[in-house]
Amino acid sequence: MSRHSYNDLLRALSRRELQPVYYLFGSEDVLKEETSRTILEQALEPHERDFNFDQRAAAGLSPEDLHALVNTLPMMANRRVVVIRDVEAWKKKAAPREVLLKYLANPSNDTILLLVENAPASEEKKRGYEPDEALIAHSYAVDFEPLPTERVARWIEHHAKRLGVVFGEGAVEHLAAATGYHLGTLRSELEKLNSLSGQGPITLEQVGDLVGVRHGETLDDWVAAVLADNTPRALSLGVRVLDQAGMSGVKMVTALGTSLIGLRIARLLYDKGSSGGSLERASMDWLKSHRMFGIGDWKKLTKSWSVSAERWPGPRLRSATRATLEADKALKGTRVSDDAGVLTDLVLQLRGSATERIGGTARQHIGAFS
Repeated sequence: MSRHSYNDLLRALSRRELQPVYYLFGSEDVLKEETSRTILEQALEPHERDFNFDQRAAAGLSPEDLHALVNTLPMMANRRVVVIRDVEAWKKKAAPREVLLKYLANPSNDTILLLVENAPASEEKKRGYEPDEALIAHSYAVDFEPLPTERVARWIEHHAKRLGVVFGEGAVEHLAAATGYHLGTLRSELEKLNSLSGQGPITLEQVGDLVGVRHGETLDDWVAAVLADNTPRALSLGVRVLDQAGMSGVKMVTALGTSLIGLRIARLLYDKGSSGGSLERASMDWLKSHRMFGIGDWKKLTKSWSVSAERWPGPRLRSATRATLEADKALKGTRVSDDAGVLTDLVLQLRGSATERIGGTARQHIGAFS
C-alpha cells in the first residue's frame, strides 16, 4: 500500500470503506484519536465492543500477547478492532515487531488493526523523524499533518456545535490564533467554553479573557508588525506575546523566520511582475503546494506578504534571515539568555536593515523612536 492524506481517509470513511490494517503517524495526535474513534464506531456496534475491542500499548506487549490479540476470532460480531498505541516504542529488531510484520504479510479479514504512532516529542526529533516504511508497505498508512488554518476554524465550529457552544463574530478566528492553531489546546479551551453555552454567542472579548490573549496581541500580530516595519508596535507586542502561556522566544523567532521565507517567495514573484491580488493569489498557491504549517492564518499572511514585498528586497531579506538565525542560536544556546532582550535586539536589527535600504529619511524617522 502507500501513504494517504487525512483527506483521503475522510473520503474513504464517508463511504464506510474499512481496511484490515491502519498505520496512523504524523504530528497531529488529536486527529489520530478522532480517527480511531470513528473507525471503532463504524466497525462495531456499542454492544459488540465488550468482547471485540482491545486497546494496548506497544511497550507492554510480549510476542505471545500480540499474536493472541491479532489472531483471536470475533465473538458474536463480524469483526474485532485492535488498537496498538505507541508503536514507535518497538525497535527494528524487537520480537513483537517481528510477530507484527509476519501478521501484516497476511492480515485477517475478521480484525481491524490500528497501529498508532505518537508525534515526535521535540523539534529536534521532528527534524530527524521518518515513519516506519515497513508498516507503510503493509497497511493503509495515513500521514496526519497539521490542519491548514481555515480547516482549524472548521474543526472548532464542528466541535463547538457538538458541545452546544455558539460563537460571535471573529471569536472562532481569535480562539484559533490565540492557541497557535494547536488542536490539543483548542479541545481543552472548548471544554472550558462549554460552561458558557446557553448564555448567547461567546464574544471575541470573552475568548480573550478565557485564553489570556487579547485580540490583536497574538503571535501572528507580532510577526505582522515586524514585517510591516511597525517597530514601536513590534517592540511593545513582543513583550506581551512572550508573557503568554506556552510561549517562548524560540517559538516566536521560528514563526518569524518561517514567515520571512514566505515573504522571500512573495518578493521573487513581485520582481517577476506580480502585485496586488495576483501576488496574493500566487503566494497562496505557493503556500498550499509546500504545505507550510504552523505559521498562522494563511489568508492574512499572504495579504501581509503581498503588501510588504515592495519594502523587502532580496539583500534586506537575506540580512533579516541571517539575523533571525543568529537570534535562534542565541535562544537555544547553553548560556542563560534573556528572551525579551534577544527579541528586542532582533526587531531593532531588522529595523536597521530597512534604514540601509531607504537611506537618511528613514534613519531620521527611526531616530524618533530611539
